[in-house]
Amino acid sequence: MGDAGVTVRRVLKTFVLAALVVLPVMAADVLRFAFWPDVAVLKKENPAATEYMRFRESLAERPVPKLRWVPLGQISPWLVRAVTIAEDDRFWDHEGFDTEGMRQAFLRNLREGRLAAGGSSISQQLAKNLYLSPDRTLSRKLKEALLTWRLEATLSKRRILEIYLNVIEWGDGIYGINAASRHFFGVEPAALSPAQSARLASVLPAPRRYSPVSDSGYVTAKSRVILRRMQRRSWR
Repeated sequence: MGDAGVTVRRVLKTFVLAALVVLPVMAADVLRFAFWPDVAVLKKENPAATEYMRFRESLAERPVPKLRWVPLGQISPWLVRAVTIAEDDRFWDHEGFDTEGMRQAFLRNLREGRLAAGGSSISQQLAKNLYLSPDRTLSRKLKEALLTWRLEATLSKRRILEIYLNVIEWGDGIYGINAASRHFFGVEPAALSPAQSARLASVLPAPRRYSPVSDSGYVTAKSRVILRRMQRRSWR
């Protein structure tokens, strides 16, 4: 019993010492994102690539495609409606974090017993895509929160949405709405129809699993829901 007690104390002591070393390092790693990188450059500069693109490049062993930038004013307003409805219905009203969306996602995941919904806002998704790995860890979520707050405090909503539409993945290795609209529908982003926009938005949660031009029941059903909602609303 005495030996067992000594062993337990040694394990606890080792754990405490390790925590005293590791936790400050983790905290410093997270807190640096309160100041770095300089998100203000995004006011005038378009990112050439994202951290997510570089991560995918390392897995696929193929070069990151060059982004062909499209200003928000040259993107179909139908696509803007479709994406905000599908990915972040309160995008124009919240300050980076859709607490109601998070609550609904939590309840749905609890109800279905699986990760059926994410609840991340467009600003959160952009922060993750631009600067972070896709790892699902607490430290990554904390970094994402800091970056989201900084993006919202620095950039306009329209600029955040413009960057988002130009850098996210719409299919396997297809980044940005310019490449997506041409690849799937053979048109420029400005010419996307309501139906095409709804189908593009429907695949965003899993762009390498679904295709906007497939006959998938999921894509068909979700795009119909998006289309009905977008036709009832006005665009800012």
